[in-house]
Amino acid sequence: MPQVVAQGKLIECESQANLRKVLLDHDVDLYNSGSRVINCRGLGSCGTCAVKVEGEVSAANWRDQTRRSLPPHSPTSELRLACQTQILGDVKVTKFDGFWGQGSQIVWTPEV
Repeated sequence: MPQVVAQGKLIECESQANLRKVLLDHDVDLYNSGSRVINCRGLGSCGTCAVKVEGEVSAANWRDQTRRSLPPHSPTSELRLACQTQILGDVKVTKFDGFWGQGSQIVWTPEV
């Protein structure tokens, strides 16, 4: 079973599980400030669940690529939309500041 390390938590999940769902099911603070209330609930249209993911995950689909090509995101950043990402192997997740998680300051790292 793949393992996800996020916000100091070690989470085991099924292969091909949705990253957003896994993080939220384990009380990881995926959303910053007001985006906790105002987000697309996993449709891939708002971009507020953007995180840096290291490890084995699915290739970015068209929703992920399209949303990250629009401001304030950048298609050249290392971020992915958690709601559009499937976990294929062990991963480490980092969250950055900003309403859309697009900032330069780290909010939380995989480790505590």
